[in-house]
Amino acid sequence: MPAYLKQGRINLSVFFSLTYGLGFAAVVATLSHVIMFNGREIYDQFQTSYKGKMDIHTKLMRKYKDIPNWWFHVMLVLSLALSLILCIFMKDQVQMPWWGLLFASALALIFTLPISIITATTNQTPGLNVITEYIMGVILPGRPIANVCFKTYGYISMSQAVSFLNDFKLGHYMKIPPRSMFIVQCAGTIIAGTVNMATAWWLLTTIKNICQDTLLPPNSPWTCPGDRVFFDASVIWGLVGPKRIFGKLGNYTALNWFFLGGALGPVLVWLLHKTFPKQNWIPMINLPVLLGATAAMPPATTLNFNSWLFVGTIFNFYVFRYRKDWWQRYNYVLSAALDAGLAFMGVILYFSLSMEGVSVSWWGSDGEHCGLATCPTAKGIAVDGCPQH
Repeated sequence: MPAYLKQGRINLSVFFSLTYGLGFAAVVATLSHVIMFNGREIYDQFQTSYKGKMDIHTKLMRKYKDIPNWWFHVMLVLSLALSLILCIFMKDQVQMPWWGLLFASALALIFTLPISIITATTNQTPGLNVITEYIMGVILPGRPIANVCFKTYGYISMSQAVSFLNDFKLGHYMKIPPRSMFIVQCAGTIIAGTVNMATAWWLLTTIKNICQDTLLPPNSPWTCPGDRVFFDASVIWGLVGPKRIFGKLGNYTALNWFFLGGALGPVLVWLLHKTFPKQNWIPMINLPVLLGATAAMPPATTLNFNSWLFVGTIFNFYVFRYRKDWWQRYNYVLSAALDAGLAFMGVILYFSLSMEGVSVSWWGSDGEHCGLATCPTAKGIAVDGCPQH
């Protein structure tokens, strides 16, 4: 508290604060969009599965032994039991009470289905990182580790569930035995977790002053930018708390209106669709994707969005004007080709330029081209070429 009073309220840039607002709206819009546009479909699919009707893929998969439900139940019980043991017997280190674990698990359960639908239809996965940090920061302010743990169990659990569902869906279409998929997933999780923990432990014990910029030598690769972001988030959301940012004690209470906007946005789109049913482009307005993509812009420049729009506009203009049949045949192929091309170029540039210490600077990579962006904003500070406040 003394450090906060000395530092003062948290101030965010306009773009960064707008990012938080769009993140709030995207999470709520995901629930609203799925309820309005996919609610009936979910109910029909549930009824179909309950009545035992099967599509061609399910019929072909019947020759394999299905995964017993108790396998999943055992995994769930073991995971919750181990997590509860940590929360109860290591409460000084974890800082999160046992009910926080159950609450985080409930959030992951609620959002897994709607986010899976958005992922399956758009290949974009909305995240729960902001909303989980917000919730735990309001409930238990002043506990940064508890905030991080709640975020991990709420957000990462949902993300991993969606990833596992993707694997099962691919295995279903490729006719891979379900039990083999389950065993491989479990083995891969155990191996990956063990290797990650061993690597992290080795790095922390062998590299002196790792992740400490002021103590590391120049050009050191061990600055840990991703871990620093995670740490900063725990301080902002857990230690300072949302009440001092988005509550009455902060400067950004107006951003809470984005929750309402995110909830009502898909409803308005659905009403437009019902009013003008012949306009096929209206149901294609997917607000969770639009809001989530906009919120993902900083700290990157807008060059990535411009390149997507440029390629997409040319491809779609040619397809709809000359070859409409290409949309269904080559749309996903083009998307996969662009992703693969990006990955290959990243590898080529790393081995050809980065390993040799060569950097390329040109107009497209030279910042935002705004000289005033580096000017101070505090009152009473004068810098040549900058306006004085």
